[in-house]
Amino acid sequence: MTNNDVLRSVRYMLDLSDSKVVEIFALASCDVPLEDVQAWLKKDDDAAYRPCPDVLMGYFLNGLIFHRRGKSEDAPAPSIERRMNNNIFLKKLRIAFALKTTDIPEILLKANFTVSQAEIGAIFRNPDHKNYRECGDQILRNFLKGLTLVQRPAPVKKA
Repeated sequence: MTNNDVLRSVRYMLDLSDSKVVEIFALASCDVPLEDVQAWLKKDDDAAYRPCPDVLMGYFLNGLIFHRRGKSEDAPAPSIERRMNNNIFLKKLRIAFALKTTDIPEILLKANFTVSQAEIGAIFRNPDHKNYRECGDQILRNFLKGLTLVQRPAPVKKA
């Protein structure tokens, strides 16, 4: 998935305004103009659309961790990756939402997508490990969908 796809999904999931997204970047000590954020949130076929760079997406995800869990003065800040991929997205989102590895299959199930615990474990392994597995777009897309259902449950209709 692209950085812009993940950014749009997280923004919708948490019902964040454009200015709140700018504040989340600032939590990771990254000043981003509101106009840039608005361009990244546009649909891919919009003339004002611009791709979000990997480094800035790393800052956003770190800011999201600080926004959701608070900033610890004792612990070092998470590293900023120069190249983003689906595995890093999943790892950072797991940290931001304080999820255990065992929570991931449950969240995927909410999106009607089944994955074994072993597959999830392989995604979180070090890339040099023999059992490492790349996280596909389908897994990440369904994880974001399931997490959105957890964060923004459907309103209960009155009879």
